Amino acid sequence: MLRNYEFTSESVSEGHPDKVCDQISDGIVDLFLSRDPTAKVAVETLTTTNRVVLAGEVRTNNGSIITDEEMVETARRVVKRIGYEQDGFHWEKMDVSCYVHDQSPEIAQGVEEGQGLYTEEGAGDQGIMFGFATNETPEMMPAPLIYSHQILKRLAELRHSGERPEFEPDAKSQVTLKYENGKPVGVNAVVVSTQHKADVKLVDLRELVRPVVQQVLPEGWFPPEDRFYVNPTGRFVIGGPDGDAGLTGRKIIVDTYGGAAPHGGGAFSGKDPSKVDRSAAYATRFLAKNVVAAGLAERCVIQVSYAIGVAQPLSLYVDTFGTGKAPEAEIARALREAFDLSPRGIRTHLGLQAPIYEPSAAYGHFGREPGEEGSFSWERTDMAKTLAGL
Repeated sequence: MLRNYEFTSESVSEGHPDKVCDQISDGIVDLFLSRDPTAKVAVETLTTTNRVVLAGEVRTNNGSIITDEEMVETARRVVKRIGYEQDGFHWEKMDVSCYVHDQSPEIAQGVEEGQGLYTEEGAGDQGIMFGFATNETPEMMPAPLIYSHQILKRLAELRHSGERPEFEPDAKSQVTLKYENGKPVGVNAVVVSTQHKADVKLVDLRELVRPVVQQVLPEGWFPPEDRFYVNPTGRFVIGGPDGDAGLTGRKIIVDTYGGAAPHGGGAFSGKDPSKVDRSAAYATRFLAKNVVAAGLAERCVIQVSYAIGVAQPLSLYVDTFGTGKAPEAEIARALREAFDLSPRGIRTHLGLQAPIYEPSAAYGHFGREPGEEGSFSWERTDMAKTLAGL
């Protein structure tokens, strides 16, 4: 494994057009799960200038009816929470079109328990999913991504509180770290591009962003002045869906590990937990994090694969990048014994049938604090003691 190198990760804010879509889609997932924990949801969102389009397939199993009007109101609520009240994108004035329809019964017969070729509930799709953890940060996440998320989250907090009304919702950040012997030792460059009010001068904007970056980075890690970039292309007044169209699922590297680990074939947002694109990615993150928390490895990546309609994964792969304190085959065996990786097993262990997903759709699905209401349950480390005996 390469020991001395530079590595860069980026993040985008809650007001980025693609993230607006992710949050709307997950808001609709939560709407359905709040009425029916077994609801099947696959909803995509598109945004552009003062327009939102919803499309997808849904099914409830307990007689609950979610109307188009409720989905439209969910979209407006999410956009209002983010803070869009601009001429080109306004939560109240935007046109919202809903093209969500009933799920195909041919899909249902493959994934519902007691139907199709298998009696056990099967995976909602085929595919590969990855989970990753590293001990380079307390969150057990890659440091460049954590710092990129935290910069944007802090900008949003200052905007929402009214302390910095100069900031607008759309923003991106990028952090380049220097690694020695596989550990981050400093920052080589930081890039922040943030939408701003029209009367803000770029020289002033740089000084508004500076203390945020200083607060997030470890002491002494602020980059050289010529490597600290704020809005390097110039003015950034027209932003959000008015400046660039957005789609659900286009920021999957931001959602996961910032490019420091492999990614599976599917996005997360807009999908209920029967879709293993989402639930199995959460499960593999949970397992990888517990492997690292147990002291079995400094870094760990886990891959699983599924066939649609089949309950148990077809494969389980573990790689500790040469840092393992136990053979990968033994770790894989222990994980299989300790955790049921069927869709039902994952949902039950992690409590994924609750309406917990909208908060995950901005600032990363991983490296977050588990909430009392069940959110980010895949970030717990309660399996570490079980694995530590290997």
